[in-house]
Amino acid sequence: MQNLLSILLQSTVITADTVATSVQNGINKADEEMKLFNLLEKGGWVMIPIFVLFFIALFLFIERYLYIRKTARMDNTFLFSIREMLVGGNVQGAINYCKNSQYPIAKLLERGLNRLGSPIRDIENAIENTARVEIYNMEKNLGILSAIAKIAPMFGFLGTVSGMIRTFHNISVANKIDISTIASGIYEKMVTSATGLMVGIIAYFFYTILTTMIDRAVNKMEITAIDFLDILHKPATK
Repeated sequence: MQNLLSILLQSTVITADTVATSVQNGINKADEEMKLFNLLEKGGWVMIPIFVLFFIALFLFIERYLYIRKTARMDNTFLFSIREMLVGGNVQGAINYCKNSQYPIAKLLERGLNRLGSPIRDIENAIENTARVEIYNMEKNLGILSAIAKIAPMFGFLGTVSGMIRTFHNISVANKIDISTIASGIYEKMVTSATGLMVGIIAYFFYTILTTMIDRAVNKMEITAIDFLDILHKPATK
């Protein structure tokens, strides 16, 4: 009986210690988050446009990423099905197949199919013009993302200037130099500079990812267009 009581007491003590440790960890984590919030708050008003630029960059990246990924999709059997229809003389069926397709690259082939009977060069021009429109749609708002990558560090530099102005103002008012006098200005200078640089780096990283995806999508479109033109040439040579 005494052994049972001692085991229960030990388990109660262990449980209490575990709960106390968890509570203390939660308090420490909350203190760290509060310290981080307080640190960012010391950046002053310049932090507002920097965070606005960050959320704009994040929104543009997600929106463009989803659109470009959708645009670059294509089933491997798509072009094969069109070739089979053209070889069988079912041109209208191939056009309808492109119209009903969910792949954006089908717009290029549909424009080329609608030009059948014209010289190959005219068909190529029609495909190229449609491809330019698709590329423009993929690159839409990428200029804003690139601008954010350049503007965010400039806002950080503006915070640096503002922090230095505050520092010298505090010195002139207090007529002395000590940590309490210059701390607020130095905080503003360092926090805004670091945050502006981080947002600029993140925005440039987003921009690089999207441009890489566009390059791959354009390459896929070019390969598909070349294969499609080869299909048109073969029936003509028979």
